Amino acid sequence: MKIMFPKNGIGYVCLISWEGMMFSKSFGYAVRGVLYIAIKGEARPFVQAEEIASNLAVPRHFMSKILKKLGKAGVLSSSKGKTGGFALAPASHSIQLLTLFNLTDGPDTFRNCSLRMQACHHSNACPIHGQMEEVKQQLRNVLTSTTIGDMLKGDKANFLESITTHHQPIQ
Repeated sequence: MKIMFPKNGIGYVCLISWEGMMFSKSFGYAVRGVLYIAIKGEARPFVQAEEIASNLAVPRHFMSKILKKLGKAGVLSSSKGKTGGFALAPASHSIQLLTLFNLTDGPDTFRNCSLRMQACHHSNACPIHGQMEEVKQQLRNVLTSTTIGDMLKGDKANFLESITTHHQPIQ
């Protein structure tokens, strides 16, 4: 699965790639869910979790859990009932992707060893510690400098198609 977003108004840049296993499924689902809500929410006040999960090929229970977490954090607003669902909170366009990442994966993810060695730190480093610290810093910079609003610039119809059709089936 790849998510493409506009870069400087010219073309698209791939931010999330599962083939490289850079980010968790939870983070990918959160980003895709928020973007789906942002685009579909332009035509109606709330988008139901079942619709989001179905169109993004994400297990419904898993997507609902992620959306509720984003709601509690103020990224989304929600409404119960027959016409309820989720909508972007008013200031969500300015939220950094790092915020979504910390909500789904936790802030310790960048501090943990890439080889999952318990005692990996500068004085007792794993074999790839230095290189991975650089990669982690670059990822952190991308997540910090990219907002939800940044990802929504450009052709929304094509973008919506890319997040709903270029995915792996529900497992």
